Amino acid sequence: MARAATTADVFNAVAEPRRREILDLVATEELSVSELVERLGIPQPQVSKHLRVLREVGAVHVRSDGRQRFYRANPEALRPIHEWVSRYAAALEERFGELDAVLSELKREELGDDCNDA
Repeated sequence: MARAATTADVFNAVAEPRRREILDLVATEELSVSELVERLGIPQPQVSKHLRVLREVGAVHVRSDGRQRFYRANPEALRPIHEWVSRYAAALEERFGELDAVLSELKREELGDDCNDA
């Protein structure tokens, strides 16, 4: 089965670690390509390639100011990822709740045994 193109959807686009790193950087502030190059420590053509993919899936907004381009994250485009992960988070929370109950019961039993030994 052929692998989906990286620009097919946001899931494929953020599967690449450098793109996630870029999203982390532009999540809280607008950055130029040159600022991203400096922070990432990789060549400008690679940064531009990753930004193109993120732009194509809508994960980043771009603003031009003269010859410079500034990027910022588009949280709305990441919503499908959040919704998908949230299903698993809810299941994990439920399991952790069950684990807490078991641990509490074991602790009560242990404290009860200590009281009986005295």
